[in-house]
Amino acid sequence: MVDEAVKAADCTLDDIDAIAVTYAPGLIGALLVGVNFAKGLSLATGKPLIPTHHLRSHIAANYISHKELKPPFLCLVVSGGHSHIVEVLSYTDMRVIGRTRDDAAGEAFDKAARAMGIPYPGGVELDKIAENGDDAAFPMPHPHVDGAEYDFSFSGLKTAVINLIHNKQQKGEEIPVADICASYRKAVVGCLTDNFLKAAEDLGYTTLVTAGGVSANSLLRRELERLCKGKYTLYMPEKSLCGDNGAMVGSQSYYEYLDGNIAQSDLNAVATLPIDQRGF
Repeated sequence: MVDEAVKAADCTLDDIDAIAVTYAPGLIGALLVGVNFAKGLSLATGKPLIPTHHLRSHIAANYISHKELKPPFLCLVVSGGHSHIVEVLSYTDMRVIGRTRDDAAGEAFDKAARAMGIPYPGGVELDKIAENGDDAAFPMPHPHVDGAEYDFSFSGLKTAVINLIHNKQQKGEEIPVADICASYRKAVVGCLTDNFLKAAEDLGYTTLVTAGGVSANSLLRRELERLCKGKYTLYMPEKSLCGDNGAMVGSQSYYEYLDGNIAQSDLNAVATLPIDQRGF
């Protein structure tokens, strides 16, 4: 894969300044494979090794899509495993001001999709099906976290939709999949946008950014465009850069490299690591 990437970029490893690798957070097996390969490549080429945080990389996908974007700004990072509101103070200095207390938004989408028999990737397919449904068909809860107005909680919302599906199954009723998808998607997106814009208003940010796989969600993109129009400057990555990709890791690693964040041969993978901390 590295050979193919270098060939597609019309360069050689000699033309590259550094080797970047995602070392945290994520599934430890996958991270270990990547980290050890990158360490070997760094050793073989004599290039410095740049350890890069996965969530920081999602944010950096925006620097590819929007050359003019520069910190500081407020970012909503939403993916299968994470839902954060992050103050991006500089390219390498970040502060989390809101996070999920249980399930991430992407996980909530995937689990609801699985309960309805929607094939993998559930969240993507649920989004497509919801486009043809009635989002007012089924009222859904709108969870809040007491004492933490920017935090999210999706477990109760996920339980509500699963109970709705199970009740209809037990009664032998037809499950209106499109309407449930639309109603559920509206509720999840409402939780995300409400907290995000509340944080922006309270903290005085006028530049807002989204990142992560769920930032490709059709309704989330439309709602943020609608709510930000005339009040905030909104940046969202191209849909092709919302999911996990190597380009976003290269983008963030450039700024880590400029900041002097270079790892040694003892770099290890870390399964769990906050975006505002370093594990090397």
